[in-house]
Amino acid sequence: MSLTKTERAIITSIWDKMSVQADAIGTETLERLFSSYLQTKTYFPHFNLHPGSPQLHAHGSKVVAALGDAVKNIDNMQVALTKLSDLHAYVLHVDPVNFKFLSHCLLVTLATHFPADFTADVHAAWDKFMSIVSSILTKKYR
Repeated sequence: MSLTKTERAIITSIWDKMSVQADAIGTETLERLFSSYLQTKTYFPHFNLHPGSPQLHAHGSKVVAALGDAVKNIDNMQVALTKLSDLHAYVLHVDPVNFKFLSHCLLVTLATHFPADFTADVHAAWDKFMSIVSSILTKKYR
């Protein structure tokens, strides 16, 4: 699966808007993830997972920064995400389904932050982008 030129432009356009609010979007995405998919909390037993916690904020920032790396390297996401893939597969042993859950929570968060911009085309492009990111992050499991 690859992104079309139009989809890449859409991803970059939303990223430009999103990056200004990266910390808030990352934190809110994780808050949605942990409240909607309770099993994801098991990977963070040492975190305070209450809304607004500093640990949630810091990790949300890391998640969005990693997505920023993928956007900046949209033509070579495989290389940009390889260390993150290794970490999640070999060290953290994260269940691959959790990347799909995270993707869904990010899409909902983007839709709430940018309702006028989050058209069907934007939704489709970001869904495809996140599917590619998830596939890269779970490749080491195969």
